[in-house]
Amino acid sequence: MESDAFLYFAYGSNMSVDRLRAADRAPSAEFVGPGRVAGHRLVFDKVGKDGSSKADCERTGTPHDIVYGGLFRIAHRERPALDRAEGRGSGYEALEVEVETDSGSVVALTYLATNKDSALRPFTWYLQHVTSGAQQCGLPEAYVAAIQCLASVRDPDSAREARELSIYLKR
Repeated sequence: MESDAFLYFAYGSNMSVDRLRAADRAPSAEFVGPGRVAGHRLVFDKVGKDGSSKADCERTGTPHDIVYGGLFRIAHRERPALDRAEGRGSGYEALEVEVETDSGSVVALTYLATNKDSALRPFTWYLQHVTSGAQQCGLPEAYVAAIQCLASVRDPDSAREARELSIYLKR
């Protein structure tokens, strides 16, 4: 791998290439391939600044628990922007995880939630980012279907919802 880039494991809304490549995140992001992290499970209980829940790759330590996601190569110069977008230090912490791929195991950066509330639900637009990204990353159909079936709520801020979903209109 290039020394001026790092590997990033996305399991939530950043699996959406359109979202991850936003100017305020990681425009250099290149999709490497799908991956999975054992001993973790996907939950939607991270407290978002907007009052909804966001995804978390919650550590369980149980080997059969698996979180699927996308592996991306990102320029080091974009790490501070990604940290800000992910809320590093105020809801998520960055750490390295072992990611299994079809080509073998690699170590990648990811973000795990530190501020959680299981009573919250994700907004419908947020789940759209996650499911679109999961499909783009080629994750297992049953996994994508399970995400699509999650309970969600409409965002009371319709302008924010329209802004979030507008990235899919630019294709």
